[in-house]
Amino acid sequence: MGRGEAMIKGTTKNLGVMGWPIAHSLSPVLQNAAIEEAGIDYVYISLPVPTEKLKEAVAGLRAMQFTGWNVTIPHKQAIMAELDAVDEDARIIGAVNTVVNRDGHLMGYNTDCIGFMQPLAQQGFSPKGKEATILGAGGAARAVIWGLLRAKVRRITLGVRNPAKATRLAEEFAAYGEIQVLHWEDGAFLDHLAMTDLLVNTTPLGMYPHVEGMPPVDWTKLKKDALVYDIIYTPERTRFLSEAQEHGHAIINGEGMLAGQGAAAFTLWTGVAPDLALMKRALREELASRQGK
Repeated sequence: MGRGEAMIKGTTKNLGVMGWPIAHSLSPVLQNAAIEEAGIDYVYISLPVPTEKLKEAVAGLRAMQFTGWNVTIPHKQAIMAELDAVDEDARIIGAVNTVVNRDGHLMGYNTDCIGFMQPLAQQGFSPKGKEATILGAGGAARAVIWGLLRAKVRRITLGVRNPAKATRLAEEFAAYGEIQVLHWEDGAFLDHLAMTDLLVNTTPLGMYPHVEGMPPVDWTKLKKDALVYDIIYTPERTRFLSEAQEHGHAIINGEGMLAGQGAAAFTLWTGVAPDLALMKRALREELASRQGK
């Protein structure tokens, strides 16, 4: 029996996801599946919040004693000013994706970093002392960069089409480790691929419905045993990952990162470790239904 209105009681604790727009979010599917499986008295809803209403929305959620909520585009940076405190990971990454309300004290976290790193550990890959290459330098790259730096990666190379923008990002993290920036069509970048142990796509290139897209990668140059990771989860296997696999590389897609960040948030709110496999299964089923499969 699924959760329904009859199961929501006066004692039920409230969680949600804040964004604009928000109807597309997969978080309610992930979190409510985990809530039902854990048998705990919570409910998780979508919270549509336009940019200009953010301050009021945070005050309202605090007043209504929401246990916590996730934060997505476009509020992940702006919400930091509305909180009482921010965890170190979120401060360094420069974005909050999870808020926990502890007796009216709002604490911001970023669980994207944990979500990104978990699948690497499950694959048996330790970044310590390794060469990592990240394609893209947008908002999605920030948690990836910090996760790898915190894991003592030897060096990060940002392969990008706009080196000026990427250099500013690299400078923000320069105090924590070595980061270099290369244009992804330069010869120096092609040469660097031969030293890369981990190649990560953080760009939206190849995301559904534009599934033919991918960053420019010369697979013949990439180190033969490099692990290839795409943080996109729709489609399940992007062109980037398909080509990597055809060239003999182990691959990871973004579903583990999405489920992992959600699981970490769930534990922060409830103190319960959710069923991660169930969350991944709920994600796959929902994506399949949305794409008419």
